[in-house]
Amino acid sequence: MTDRQHWESVYASKAVDAVSWFQNHPGQSLELIERAGATPESSVIDVGAGASSLVDALLGEGYRHLSVLDLSATALAHAKARLGERAGEVDWIEGDIRDVALPAAAYDVWHDRAVFHFLTAAEDRRAYVAQVLRALRPGGHLIVATFGPDGPTQCSGLPVVRYAPEALRAEFGAPFELLEHASEVHVTPAGKTQHFIYCLCRKTL
Repeated sequence: MTDRQHWESVYASKAVDAVSWFQNHPGQSLELIERAGATPESSVIDVGAGASSLVDALLGEGYRHLSVLDLSATALAHAKARLGERAGEVDWIEGDIRDVALPAAAYDVWHDRAVFHFLTAAEDRRAYVAQVLRALRPGGHLIVATFGPDGPTQCSGLPVVRYAPEALRAEFGAPFELLEHASEVHVTPAGKTQHFIYCLCRKTL
């Protein structure tokens, strides 16, 4: 099964609010986007967003330049249906973050909650980082959340890589300065706890 087939199967077989990563309110993400200095005029991309409600919250705060990327067309369809007419205010991108064509220096904020830790192969991580380097503007901010050192070793039946904050920052190399990090104990819809770490980095080049 390909990655695309896997995630299409997940979103076709489970309700949006039944997947383990579901959040009613993405509070930590919103706080870090604010701490990055973003404004409603900032260009924000949510990578591997699935059917996350982050886009809803940002639209509610007046953001006007939002992009949502995911591998699963089904996940994006769920999000569009939920937003209704407001879906037309968002740039929806269906594609694999490792090779999707993104515009150069287009984004002020790159947000990823729970995609990067699925990249267990070094070449996949390098491809992801190359995308960030190309698509994020100089001085832009990178927000990445992964399972922390004591988080799960698998998610949705797939292996993951767990990170401490500095190790996560190091994956992105010298062009990124770690400004701050935060921890989150996420409670899944099934009542299990998952330890996430979030890193807020600035692209210095």
